[in-house]
Amino acid sequence: MEASLHTCQATPADAGIICRIIKRSIRVGCVPDHRNNLRTVANWTHNKTIEHILPWFTDRRLYLNIALLQDKPVGVAMASSNGKVAFCYVLPEWFRRGIGKALVRDLEGWLIGQGLRHSRLNSTRTGEAFYRRLGYRAYAQAFAVAGLYAIPMHKPLAVV
Repeated sequence: MEASLHTCQATPADAGIICRIIKRSIRVGCVPDHRNNLRTVANWTHNKTIEHILPWFTDRRLYLNIALLQDKPVGVAMASSNGKVAFCYVLPEWFRRGIGKALVRDLEGWLIGQGLRHSRLNSTRTGEAFYRRLGYRAYAQAFAVAGLYAIPMHKPLAVV
């Protein structure tokens, strides 16, 4: 991966770019999940607005990070203090370059700092292989939600 990649905690000033990263990642990068069904895409992206995202920054149970490549935002992820990775989105043109991995590793470090020993998430079909490469394993049957399939996955966190 590029040496100039770093992750950091996101701030309210990042809310606009976070919305754009999430929506672009869903619309372009998650086509195998939504199959360009406009209703499914709309259901998935309707709450990805600045107004919806801003409260995340004041919720102490949430950790929202952003990946910067040469100071340009290229990815975003979020976890909660109950051990759940809520999401990890990367701009499609930067897929498979270590950005998602860096974001998730940063989230996992925060979760360990919260005293947690396990992480869990619901993956889309698009994200399943990515999460498997990071050590996550399915632990229950996939289920349908809002026109998408969610695969429950979990991983023990390595405490160093």
